Amino acid sequence: MGGGYREGEAEGRLFAVLLCAEDPEYVKKVHGGYFKVFVSLLGEEGETWHVFHASRGELPPAEDVDAYDGFVISGSCSDAHGDDQWICDLLSLLEALVSKKKQLLGVCFGHQILSRALGGKTGRAKRGWDIGVTCIHPSHSTIKQFSSLDIPSHLPIIECHRDEVWELPPNAQVMAQSEKTSIEIFKYGNHVMGIQGHPEYTKDILMHLIGRLLQLNLIQNCHAEAAKASAEAGEPNREAWKKLCKAFLNCQL
Repeated sequence: MGGGYREGEAEGRLFAVLLCAEDPEYVKKVHGGYFKVFVSLLGEEGETWHVFHASRGELPPAEDVDAYDGFVISGSCSDAHGDDQWICDLLSLLEALVSKKKQLLGVCFGHQILSRALGGKTGRAKRGWDIGVTCIHPSHSTIKQFSSLDIPSHLPIIECHRDEVWELPPNAQVMAQSEKTSIEIFKYGNHVMGIQGHPEYTKDILMHLIGRLLQLNLIQNCHAEAAKASAEAGEPNREAWKKLCKAFLNCQL
């Protein structure tokens, strides 16, 4: 199932990563691929994690989804506002999972595609690329709501995106924003949460991506230098993000 990969085989909780990007050689070699990067941040003893390569058209069969406690939707090189067949198929699955009230955690592209599945609007970021370590600011109500997690009011995260959520889905709420992005985290009910940044990324993955984007002429030298400077000056708060994501997946928010 999902390429047969299982992490921590057990009769405990069952999760899946819907992988929307191919693994760069660097990430495969150093980290074992993006799936392992996610599991290293979010996986706990007694859980089972599967991976489905959504961007290749691989999704969990409809008859299997009830077995899962939650799904994590990854980042992607594709646009969440695109209409490739795999994106349309993913949207259909997400709509079904929302109706079943499965825990759905979206990261970057995953954040945007969840918004779209719920009726929100996404597109190119109005202020251009956001790459590097960015400090996001949870709202006062978010900090109060998550008081048991002791979430700080300034929360650094690694960002790497040029698209964003333009308009929230009906009945969703903004949980955090940053200087460049007005919807950094949104929540819909207690079962859908989108995060624009990458809580799973490490700084070496960021540096590798900066190099790739430069090589592909997708960013200019000035973007790359600013991104590197932000990474040298700031440290993503991985522990806070881990607490937040795990509490959400475990239905504790």
